[in-house]
Amino acid sequence: MPRTRPARLQHIAGIGVDRMGAIADASRRDFLRLENLDTDIPPDPAAVERTRRAACEDAANSYLPFVGQTRLRELAARHVSRMSGVEYSGERNCVISAGGLSGILNVLLATLETGDEVILTDPTYAGLINRVRLAGGVPRFVPFVFTPGAEWRLDRDALRGAMGPKVRAMLLMSPSMPSGGCLDAGDWALVAELCRAHDLVLILDAAMERLLFDGRAVVHPAGLPGMAERTVTIGSCAKELRMIGWRVGWIVAPEAFMPDLVAVSLANVVVPVGIGQDAVATALENSCDGLAPYVEALQARRDVLLEELAGLPFGRPAGGWSMLLRVCDFGINGEEMSARLLDEGVCATAMSGWGETHGGQYVRFVFANEPASRLRGLGARVRQALGPK
Repeated sequence: MPRTRPARLQHIAGIGVDRMGAIADASRRDFLRLENLDTDIPPDPAAVERTRRAACEDAANSYLPFVGQTRLRELAARHVSRMSGVEYSGERNCVISAGGLSGILNVLLATLETGDEVILTDPTYAGLINRVRLAGGVPRFVPFVFTPGAEWRLDRDALRGAMGPKVRAMLLMSPSMPSGGCLDAGDWALVAELCRAHDLVLILDAAMERLLFDGRAVVHPAGLPGMAERTVTIGSCAKELRMIGWRVGWIVAPEAFMPDLVAVSLANVVVPVGIGQDAVATALENSCDGLAPYVEALQARRDVLLEELAGLPFGRPAGGWSMLLRVCDFGINGEEMSARLLDEGVCATAMSGWGETHGGQYVRFVFANEPASRLRGLGARVRQALGPK
């Protein structure tokens, strides 16, 4: 029978990652896997062992508590308190979600009216843009400034100019995915100023906030003047704790937000599997001790890419897991470059739908899933793919 597509899906963009991953998985070729935000760096062994034990525990085979296990809620709240300097309580300020992105969708559903505008940086992960649209919001993009070989910089004038009567929230991530662009102290000060002046909610995707390179320090905006009462922080075990398959996240928010966040949570996915929650609590509790070597490994991989792609128009990541190369300079788009790279044994994702100013003209290289030794030689493959066909 003929079927009408729901209007809310009209502008939902494909991510491309699943398609590229399927191509590589189905091939016998030893592709350089740069397409997906997976990592070959294993999680905390104590967290893995805790997962094994939980699989045999009756208490873990449960939906309860609906808002998440008490220990994880308390440790997540304590973690955000440590990052921000704001005092949070697991009981009063935290609900557990089935991954960070599920948490972000829940926050959007709990804070937006249909037609509200949400500020996002450009480029930004297509999954975040899609969730704004699913919640009835309208993405309003503020670009990072791209300078080949340099770090991405927030366009502060564009951010000021984006303010308007329909803007309800900002959804920001630093380091941002996919660019690795970081907001500095001045950027966050402007964000706080505008949020206060226009009574905006700041939704912070903190999935990578500690994955910072070159000695940068975390700036958590909830700790800025007037921001504690309007900042909602969503964390995840996937990137910082390297527990992608566990699908556990947390929402830490002012107490006034909690009734609506809990209501949406209970109406949506409720909580992730009980088997994974205490394992994530264990990893989060241990993460301060184990994070530095992990960040050093990521920075070393980034540095290999900087060497390999020297002279090409890439954006230098200040943190995170990925780097963008602008291929429109060579008369092609990201989709064509992605196809050409497959011929060179490299699996990488085009950025179509990941922004307006910065989108289809880029291809992304994820450096979290391949060791530095395998990343060497990428430059020759990229240059071969960029050549005339």
